[in-house]
Amino acid sequence: MREGNINWQPGNLENNLVSLLPLTEHDFDRLYSVASDPLLWEQHPSKRYERNVFEEFFAGAIASKTAFVIRDKLSGEAIGSTRFYEYNEAEKSIAIRYTFLARRCWGGRYNRAVKELMINYAFHHVDKVIFHIAATNLRSQIATARFGAIKTNDFFVQTGTERLSYEYTLYKDIWINSDSRDTGLPTQ
Repeated sequence: MREGNINWQPGNLENNLVSLLPLTEHDFDRLYSVASDPLLWEQHPSKRYERNVFEEFFAGAIASKTAFVIRDKLSGEAIGSTRFYEYNEAEKSIAIRYTFLARRCWGGRYNRAVKELMINYAFHHVDKVIFHIAATNLRSQIATARFGAIKTNDFFVQTGTERLSYEYTLYKDIWINSDSRDTGLPTQ
C-alpha cells in the first residue's frame, strides 16, 4: 500500500536469515500449513489454526497490501507472516503486528531478523514504530521490549468480548543510538 510516496510492501527486505516478500494469494497453502499448529496461538485470543479463522485473517492481510510472507533464506520455505498497518502521517508512525512464525523458528533469532528488517525500513520514513500486543501474550511483550520499545498505553479491543491490549512504542532515536543494532540509518 502506498501512503503518499511510501511503499509499505517493498519487495526487497532481506538479510542472511530471512526474506520478506509481498504476500500474495498463492501463499495461502504454505502459510496455512504453518498457521495450522494450535500451539502457535496458545497465547493469542484468536484460533487462527482453524482454517475458516485463518482464511479471514489471510484475506485481511491480502487486502491490507502491507503484508509479507516470511521465508527462511536458506531453504526458501515459508515460515510465517507479518505486516505493517496504521500509518499515521501526522504522528510519523507506523505499526507492526500480525506476526507469526513456525515454532521451529521461535527463540528470538528469526523474530529479531524479521523485526529488524521492518524497523529499519520503517525508520527511513517515520519516527515511531508501534506494536499492539494482547495483555495475555507475554512472549510478544518480552520480545518487543528487547528491541527497546516501551509500553506507552493500555486499551481495550472489542472482539465479541472486551480484551485488554498494550501499546509499545519504539522511537527512532532510541533505535539509532542502540549499540547492538546495525540500523542501516545514519547516526545523528
